[in-house]
Amino acid sequence: MLSLFISFLLAHFVGDFILQPDKWVKAKLSAKNQLKYLFYHIGVHGLVLLIVLQFQFQYWLGILSIMFSHFIIDWAKVSFQNKKNEILLFFVDQLAHFIVIALVVYFYEPYTLDTTIISIPKLMLVVMAIIMQTQVTAILMRVLLSKWKMKDENPNQAGKYIGMLERLFIFSFVVMNYWEGVGFLLGAKSIFRFGDLNNAKDRNLTEYVLIGTLLSFGLAMLIARGYQYLNLCL
Repeated sequence: MLSLFISFLLAHFVGDFILQPDKWVKAKLSAKNQLKYLFYHIGVHGLVLLIVLQFQFQYWLGILSIMFSHFIIDWAKVSFQNKKNEILLFFVDQLAHFIVIALVVYFYEPYTLDTTIISIPKLMLVVMAIIMQTQVTAILMRVLLSKWKMKDENPNQAGKYIGMLERLFIFSFVVMNYWEGVGFLLGAKSIFRFGDLNNAKDRNLTEYVLIGTLLSFGLAMLIARGYQYLNLCL
């Protein structure tokens, strides 16, 4: 089962990401050339599937199913895509492809999911920890740092999302007991921020960055340690 799933997944990645030129991606957004380049893309995808599966024609139904579903999913994506939902549709599109692949693999090699290995309380604890590391901590830091609020705050909230990724990395490092990773992350951030702080004459900015970094790292490690403790208790 796993071998077949990897084969279909490899074909998807090669066909969707490597053998799909940017020209085709842009052309599919044009109503004039949409169908032509969609057919090009699906044709390449079908050929890659055949090669990866070593021309084992017993999988012909699965190959046709993936090609047909791929066409429908991509057509729906380019038909409804705009600047506002572009990122969301990308992930929805990929998720739909993965679901189809999983169903095709199940058709050939049925598999069962052992639900006994899934602990609902532990799963909920992971979800809670992720929420705390991202949205909860972001709001908490915004409140605590309101005194140092910068005038030229980035409207796209890039700093907020950088902080979320930073805390998720720290969470992973602490859970894996890889504390060197936390030190590396802190050192890398210091290097990237050195230019801003070195050129800035605003003491307020320096205080904002230092306190924000200490808060972000401190809260991330505190939540990670709390997660470890509660995970052992479950």
